[in-house]
This record gives sequence, C-alpha cells and structure tokens, in this order.
Amino acid sequence: MSVRSSLSPLLTGSLAGVLMMAVAAAAFSMMHAAIRHVSVEVHPFEIAFFRVFFGFFALAPVFMRQGWTPLRTTKMKLFAARGGLNACAMLMFFYGLSITPLATVAALGFTAPLFATVLAMLVLGETVRLRRWTAIAIGFAGAMVILRPGVIEVGLGPMLILGSSVVWSVALMVIKVLTRTESSVAITAYASIFLSPIALVAALPFWTWPSLESLAWLFAIGIVGTIAQTAMNQSLKIADASAVLPVDFSKLLWAAAIGYTLFGEVPDMWTWIGGAMIFSSSTYIGVREARLKREGKLAAGPPSTAVDREPPVPSPRAMGKEG
Repeated sequence: MSVRSSLSPLLTGSLAGVLMMAVAAAAFSMMHAAIRHVSVEVHPFEIAFFRVFFGFFALAPVFMRQGWTPLRTTKMKLFAARGGLNACAMLMFFYGLSITPLATVAALGFTAPLFATVLAMLVLGETVRLRRWTAIAIGFAGAMVILRPGVIEVGLGPMLILGSSVVWSVALMVIKVLTRTESSVAITAYASIFLSPIALVAALPFWTWPSLESLAWLFAIGIVGTIAQTAMNQSLKIADASAVLPVDFSKLLWAAAIGYTLFGEVPDMWTWIGGAMIFSSSTYIGVREARLKREGKLAAGPPSTAVDREPPVPSPRAMGKEG
C-alpha cells in the first residue's frame, strides 16, 4: 500500500472535515460582523430578509436540474411550522446580534444543543442519561456565568440570543421529524419559501432602501452565510463529530478578534469562562449523540449542534440524488 493511498482516507475524512468546520466557523464570524456593520444603516429584520432572499439563489441549481419535483410533500403543515419557528429564531438572533458584543453572541450561541437535547427528551421521547444531564447542567451554568443575573443587569441582546436558541431548538425537533420522510432539498427549499415572506412582513415597518454599499454588504452576507452553512453541513457529513466539533470553538476566538479590531469590544473573563463551559458541554452532547446514532440507539436526524438560525443548504451530493 502506498503512502498516498494510506493517507487518502484521512485527507477525505477527518482532516477535510476539520478544515471545513474551520472555514464554517470563520465564515459565520465574518457574517456576524457584517450584520453588525450594516445594521447601523439597515434594520436587523430587513437584513434577515435579504439574508434569506440572497441565500435562496443557492437552490437555483437544484430546480434547474430537477424542476419542482423536490417540493412535492404531504407535510405542508410541518414545513409551515418549521418556517415560522425558524423565522422567529432568525429575527431574534439578528436583532440580538446588532446590539450584543460578538464574543457574547458566539458564546451564548453554543447553548442551542443544550435546549435541543432537553426538548428531544420531552417531545421525542429520547433517553437522556446521567452523563448528558451533567453536560446540560454545566452548559446552563456557563450561560449563568456569562449573564450573571443579579450581579449585573442582563441586557436585551443576550436575552434575545438565548431566546433564539430556545426557539431554534424547537425548530430542530420539527426538522428531526421531517427528516424521517422528507429530503434535505425539500427541507431547505421550504425553509426559504416560508422564511422569506415572514421576514419581509417583519421588516416592512422598519424598511429603508439600502444604499448600493449596504446592498453589496447584504449580498455578501447571503453568500458568506451559504458558504458557512454548506461547509458545516459537509464537515458533519464526512467526518466524525468528535473530530470536527472542537474546531467550532474557534467561533469564539474569531468573534473576539473581529469584535476588538472592528468594534473595540473586549470580552471579559466571564465570557471566556462561561463560553468554554457551554462549548465543552455542547460538544460532549454532539459527540455522544453521534456515537449513539452509529450504534442505532438514537434516531437519525440533523445534529443538534447546528446552532445557526438560517435554513441549511443541501450539499451538492444531496442536490444530485434527492428529490
């Protein structure tokens, strides 16, 4: 066996997955910084609409190749429920992002898997044993370390980020049900179809036509967000969760660096400590869920580690095969 052939699985599996997760973390952080920058001129709800609108163009190759076949479904009510939940989470997240330090957003964003795990037990009947309960407790304790209620005033922004995580975790439950019968293309397409009008209605009371410069930023947000989501999805598809999830912590590093460089934000010690606690617990839960799925002890579905509030983008492989 040649050296090249022996390294091939590593290059196409774990290493490629780690690199893609690193790209996703950097791209998400850049998108968040762009949202913060353009929110000075454009309301966050309007930014959310353009994010979905421009991101929808990523689906064009699917419909050019397969026509409207991927949209055939008998689960329209579930798709509508997922769209409404996703829109609510996205609007809360974008508004919270516009008024919250980037590092705090990144740290609190890691709480989504914690809420999703609790809801999976309550709604889907999944068994959560002592080790995952311990991880959940540590994660929520980390959130309290960051917020420190009773010690400092808890601002609207962090509460919106946490609220977004709660709503997104409910949306994840709907997505898990949909994945049992629906293709990833259909789930992605209907997310955008329902998100766009809801985001538009929310944005209309605050609507101002963006300048050409802001429009360019909005287009970049849509493209970078699509790249980030695709890279994260593909990372989780081709590599083990235990290999790629630790790289997601670089979101906090990127957020701290960008926040300091562009906005003069300096994360305090509590943000780092709480962020590390939340991330460690959510990563353990993600790795544990992946292991249980491989062993057939947990129903397959989207990873609860997907903390992004935007509609996922199907991989090129899914575009070619599903529908």
